[in-house]
Amino acid sequence: MATKWWQEAIIYQIYPKSFKDSNNDSVGDIPGITSQLDYIKSIGVNTLWLNPIFISPQVDNGYDISNYYAIDPLFGTEDQLSEFIEEAHKRQLKIVFDLVLNHTSTQHPWFYEASKSPDNIYRDYYIWKKGRGTLPPNNWASFFGGSVWEKDKQSDDYYFHLFDKEMPDLNWQNPEVRHAMLDIAKYWLTKGIDGFRFDAFIHLEKADFSLQVPDIPEGQVAIAEEYYANLPKVRDYLSAFIGELRAIKPDLFILGEAASANESLARQYTDPANHQCDTVVSFRYFPEEFSEITDQLPEGLQQKRLAVKEFKATMASWQAQLNGERFPTLYWNNHDMPRLVSRFGDDQKFRDESAKMLATLMYLQRGLPIILYGEELGMKNVVIDDVDVFQDPAAKDYFNEMLAKGMAQQDALAVIASVNKEASRGAMQWNAEAYAGFSEVEPWSDVNIEAVYNVADQEALSESVLHYYQALLALKQQPLFGEAAFELLETGDDTYVYQRELADQLALVACNLSKKPVIIEVPDELTGGQVVLHGTPYVLTKNQLELPPYGAVVIIN
Repeated sequence: MATKWWQEAIIYQIYPKSFKDSNNDSVGDIPGITSQLDYIKSIGVNTLWLNPIFISPQVDNGYDISNYYAIDPLFGTEDQLSEFIEEAHKRQLKIVFDLVLNHTSTQHPWFYEASKSPDNIYRDYYIWKKGRGTLPPNNWASFFGGSVWEKDKQSDDYYFHLFDKEMPDLNWQNPEVRHAMLDIAKYWLTKGIDGFRFDAFIHLEKADFSLQVPDIPEGQVAIAEEYYANLPKVRDYLSAFIGELRAIKPDLFILGEAASANESLARQYTDPANHQCDTVVSFRYFPEEFSEITDQLPEGLQQKRLAVKEFKATMASWQAQLNGERFPTLYWNNHDMPRLVSRFGDDQKFRDESAKMLATLMYLQRGLPIILYGEELGMKNVVIDDVDVFQDPAAKDYFNEMLAKGMAQQDALAVIASVNKEASRGAMQWNAEAYAGFSEVEPWSDVNIEAVYNVADQEALSESVLHYYQALLALKQQPLFGEAAFELLETGDDTYVYQRELADQLALVACNLSKKPVIIEVPDELTGGQVVLHGTPYVLTKNQLELPPYGAVVIIN
């Protein structure tokens, strides 16, 4: 039995800009979310994670914060936020806020002051270094392209930024920074929220800035995660920070974004004896392999598919490593990657089947589900009709290269979207009317207007993806799919089959990852068991289960 509320969390990720626009200004907002809390509750989730809603210039969609203490007017007022928290809690929905610890906006007052002079009292809130002659201090590359260093206009110094140049990194070696960020977190706890998602926390410590990435030509830069990710002091910072917060709110939930963490690091980041995160999200879940190679596509856009054999080994390892008091996250997509059914399923011929199967595969394992808004409808990658939408600096070059090779413009855009985070951020599809019911005006993002794959149509269809998610998440709330032991069975690369066992209860979860029928051997212990969930028709005869393409079946003894 779970001892902490978050051990039974089923998390629904809301990208506020794209969820529901209440005032028809083209951007989703807090009142829009509040208006749909009954719908959110009906899905079967119990925890809401909101991407950043603080005041921001929106260079990186809210992850560049200029005021941590106030909600951005883009999203509403303080009173509307208080109403949202109150109404969510009335429905037994917990609230998790995104907290950006690693960096601020250049428009934050701290940076404004720090930029005035090397002697300013806020100078040490950020990271400043002298260059190497005409070159930056080192050859480390930013995740957003180019160097991590930007020349200060007021002095000869460079400031450090792992992400956009308008998102300077905070200097966590400075205790004043740590205290300031702690005060921010404490403030939001007083507002009644239940947890935080720590964005990019693995970057809080940097190595000696004199270090260079070896074998890089002079003047060029390279990604250098060994110098700015997962360094030892990160865990010390977490321990002190989270320890202080838990002294105020013992049942606080901390979800950490540990993008490059392997299972071993994830164990360290979720150490319950050392005030670490409760669970972390790693981007290492999904090994891929080329599905085909074509001369029409640039090297960086060659189409890939899930490498099932490696994926199964990865999932089994995470399940084994994060056991006992530790819980892995269970997710397929988020705001930083393409949508589930387009990336790993079949959003054309087998859209419903693959959406249902993939949800079954992931969320009935041991761990905490994180469901991206609209995933429960089978929403696919948004159709993008302007290459300038993509933040990736290489997108336009890729686009022009494909056009030069004769590819149609819309096909080229779809290829870029297939590997791009922008494709996941389309407006929520509430109905099949203008702008999918998101707003009465054109949304800030693109939007797919589709029959069937919207809330209104899905609620009316008994066999819809939405109703399947509701049934699936009802199962997830049973102890057999919570604390129970997990065992991945050995089967071929076309299938993913596992057991959950608790006392004398046993469940078999069988999933077909292919476009052809498969036959799965049913263990003797489950002969005569009851099928409690299925995504497609199936044939079960004693010890054999036949699944159609992208079929999924759950059997309990």
